[in-house]
This record gives sequence, C-alpha cells and structure tokens, in this order.
Amino acid sequence: MNDRNSRIFIGLGERPIHLLLARANRHGLIAGATGTGKTVTLQIMAEGFSTQGVPVLLADVKGDLAGISQIGEPKQKILARAQEVGMTDFKPRAFPSLFWDVFAMRGHPLRTTISDMGPLLLTRLLDLNETQEGMLNIAFKVADDQGLLLLDFKDLRAILNHVVDSARTLPQDYGKVHSTSVGTIQRKLLALEQQGGEQFFGEPALELSDLMRTDFYGNAAISILAADRLMQSPRAYATFLLWLMAELFEELPEVGDAEKPRLVFFFDEAHLLFDDAPKALIEKIEQVVRLIRSKGVGIYFVTQNPIDIPDNILGQLGNRVQHALRAFTPREQKAVRAAAETFRVNPKLNVTEAITQLGVGEALVSLLDEQGRPGMVQRAMIRPPVSRLGPITDAERRAIMLNSPVRDKYDQTVDRQSAYEMLLARARESAALRSETDAAYARKNQPGSSRGNRQSFAEAMAKSVARSIGSQLGRQIVRGILGSIFKKR
Repeated sequence: MNDRNSRIFIGLGERPIHLLLARANRHGLIAGATGTGKTVTLQIMAEGFSTQGVPVLLADVKGDLAGISQIGEPKQKILARAQEVGMTDFKPRAFPSLFWDVFAMRGHPLRTTISDMGPLLLTRLLDLNETQEGMLNIAFKVADDQGLLLLDFKDLRAILNHVVDSARTLPQDYGKVHSTSVGTIQRKLLALEQQGGEQFFGEPALELSDLMRTDFYGNAAISILAADRLMQSPRAYATFLLWLMAELFEELPEVGDAEKPRLVFFFDEAHLLFDDAPKALIEKIEQVVRLIRSKGVGIYFVTQNPIDIPDNILGQLGNRVQHALRAFTPREQKAVRAAAETFRVNPKLNVTEAITQLGVGEALVSLLDEQGRPGMVQRAMIRPPVSRLGPITDAERRAIMLNSPVRDKYDQTVDRQSAYEMLLARARESAALRSETDAAYARKNQPGSSRGNRQSFAEAMAKSVARSIGSQLGRQIVRGILGSIFKKR
C-alpha cells in the first residue's frame, strides 16, 4: 500500500494532518460543543475510510449525515475552505450508502433476536433490578435447556409465563421463581412495546457481512443508522449500539494490527453509553473496547466533552479531534482543563486557551504516528466534505433504498417456529390429553362418583406430563453476545 493510500487527510495545521489507516483501529474521539463542527469531522472521516475501502457504521442522531450519499454542492464557502487547506484535488462526489432503521421507517429494518441480545443487555434495556435480572436469567436457562428459541417479544413473554407456570416442577438449581418480579418484567416489556421496541427483535437478524460491502470501484459502504427517533429512548439507543459493538467483537476473527481496519464504528452521543450504567457493565465495555481493536475494528466516540468518557476507556482512544468548548461557568472551565490534559503537550500552543477560541471547523488534533505514539497536538482547519452537507429528501432516500443490495433480504419479516409456537403446541397437547383422560375416567366410573376425584386424577396426569416435558434437554442456543464474552475472558 503506497503512502497516499495508507492515510486519510483530515486538515491543515502547522503541516497537513493525516490519519494513518494502520493506526485507525486504535480508536478515537471527536469532541466539542454543539455547533462547533463535530458532524463535519465525522463525515470527512467516513468519506476517507470509504474511499480507502474501509466500511463505516455510524449513527445519524440528527438526520444530517445522510447527505454523504449525495454529490456535494460546490458552494463558495466550501471551495474557499478546500483551497485554504490545500485540497487541490477537491471534487464533489457521493459515497455508497446503506440506510438502516430499527423502526423500518427511514431505512432497512435492523434487528437482532432476544437470544442474541441476551439477559445482560435486556436487563439494561428494561432497567431491571437485581432480583428481576435473576428471573430473566432463569427464563433464558430454561429456554436453553428445553431447546426453545427466543427470537422476539412474544417468545420472551411466553418463556416468562412458562417459568411461572412450571415453578413447582423446575429443578431446584434454577433458583426460586418470584412471580411478582416476572410480572414486573412483563409490564416493562409492555411499556417498551408501546414505544415501538418490539421492532428491535425478530428475523431476519442483521448479518455483519452486510455492513462490509464495497462497490465496483472499491469504495466501501457507509451504513447509516437513522437514530433520531431511537434517541427519544436514550437507554434503548445506547443498549442497541452496545449490542452492535459486542456483536462485532464476538463474530470477527483476530487480525491484529492490519494495514487498515476491517470496519470503523462511530458512536455519536457516546455519553449515553455510560450514563447510569452499573460499574460491572462499564468494566465490560472497557474490556470490549480494549480487545476489539485486534479484530480490526476501530471505535470512534463522538461526544461534547472528553470527561463524558470514563478514564479507563478514554485512555484507549489514540486518535483525537477536539472542537471548541464553552467555558462560562466554573464547571465548564474545569471541563476545558480536563480536556486539555488529554493531549500530548505542544510547547508552541496553549491548549487550555485554544479550546475556547476555536472557530467553527477548527479543531485541536492529535493522531497516532507510525509507532503508535500520540502526535503533538496541533490547531487545525478541518477539510470540507466532498459529499453533501445536511439531510436528504424522502425521494432521494427512497431511491437509494430501492436500489439497495440488501432490500430483498431484510425488508420482509420472517416469523419461524420458536418458543411461543412451541409452548403453545405443548399447552394444546396437554389440554387434549387432559380432556381424553377426564373422558376415559368418566366412562369407567359409575354415575354419582365424586367430580372432585376426577379432577384430582386429571390434575395428577397433567403434572406428570409437565414433569416429563421439563426433564427434556433441548439443544443449547446462543444467548447473549456479551454473556459469551464474559465466559471466555
């Protein structure tokens, strides 16, 4: 790979600033106050990765990143910036884009299954306490042991009801079943469903290979997750993107430090990932961030201030672009000082002072060098994007989706047999057996025999059937990407 094809031009500081592809999997941070240029920096990085054949996954929280799919408009201001930073080859163009949307309104449905989400992330999504989490773990264990696939909401409801109904016949090693806790989980599922959350789960589930497509010219696809509606539920947004990050970690093989990343993931509004998260979850996020780079995945957190990111994770973000911060209050001034301390010192630059003086489109930039060392921080003008700045029209979005290579694969929901259907079939078989048993007993007994005795006999038969069903061991199903990670590490 020649030098020009091994780096991405970011902007002009004391000298031209480039992000080295061989170090792009060492993660990064784009920070700055609202309106200072974070979105443009994200866009020009995504353009650069796509051009170099590196697929990108990004969350579009304001709806203004979809313009990357359209040819840029050569406005005078943009042309002037291109000339200012030395872009002699500036040429407006569009980039291959895939639109995704959990709610299937502004993109192809992006789904996972209940099993793949797992009890840990479902606990986070539903905001369950420790006892309720225990009930969820019991439900997943019962599903594993009985070979019941958990794909969507109705499967999860069915297995929860099954656990309560079978509480007396479940082996003691499952633990005590608390019906009130299960009832609370059901109510929280209902609340999430009313917000549209049931659309998160089902099939066909996302295959990561569909995020890693390239076009005929070698440009990699930029997958854009429409997150404006999803952001109305911050916990759901953070949980879903955490699942994506963990899925990448789980499925991709080790590649070490390659010439370029296999995929780059931009996590906008990154502070939501850590807000109110329990310590154990933050520790696991830290672990995934640390280890996922060896899978060839670069994660770039986008947030207002570096202090939004826990220190142990912040320390792993080698490539940094800091836009302006405001410093009107003591708390804001403290945040500015904290942000300044994250950079390698430049004797020619007062970083604390510069952070508050940066104009729109300016940033303090520190990127890793060939040896993986943080570069000396520079004040830089960020280059303009060559694709369109801002949103696209509904007609433009429909045109792209109509020609999408994944349209036929994801746009139709598949509802195969899973826990709900299997448990319903069992219930019907049990009811039919009970009916036959009652009828046979009635025929064998003379008129006037006790009705209560017939019921006792039928109940005894039903319990025997339940015990037989409960003792059958079904095949183990994969449940919970993060859960499997924790077992391995």
